[in-house]
Amino acid sequence: MFSSDLPSYGGLQVAYYTVCKRKLWLFSHGISMESENENVKLGKLLHEDSYDRKAKDILIDNRIRVDFIDGGSIHEVKKSSRLEEASENQILYYLYYLSLKGVFVDGELHYPKENRIKKVTLDNHAREKIELILSGIDEILKMPSPPSLDSESRPYCKKCAYYDFCYG
Repeated sequence: MFSSDLPSYGGLQVAYYTVCKRKLWLFSHGISMESENENVKLGKLLHEDSYDRKAKDILIDNRIRVDFIDGGSIHEVKKSSRLEEASENQILYYLYYLSLKGVFVDGELHYPKENRIKKVTLDNHAREKIELILSGIDEILKMPSPPSLDSESRPYCKKCAYYDFCYG
């Protein structure tokens, strides 16, 4: 399989699709608000301080970046399980991407503050789910402007790096 046959999205885009289509569109069109957001900074600090003996931020094909690889599995470290579906979709996308390259591994989501690890496996149902997400991302990114705001913000919106952009 040639690299041009592989999906060209990053894991964050898959996670953002799960959480907020507007955030996905803004981020994918170069409107990045994360660098100054305190919650993003805390997450990066937690990532840096956790699992310090592991090689981190493994970049694969200049397309996906996994937190670390250990024991034949890929691992993602998250600050909280609050957006667990998005985190799970992100790691499933990494497993999907690697499977297209002929590499079949499992994954683990780590929540150090909760002292919890969740195993993630790419089965046929998960593969179909990721393919639907990728198709959905394609549609969102073709839009000439970002999707409109929901009439009400969700509970996690206030901690989003784009909150002021959307609701300010």
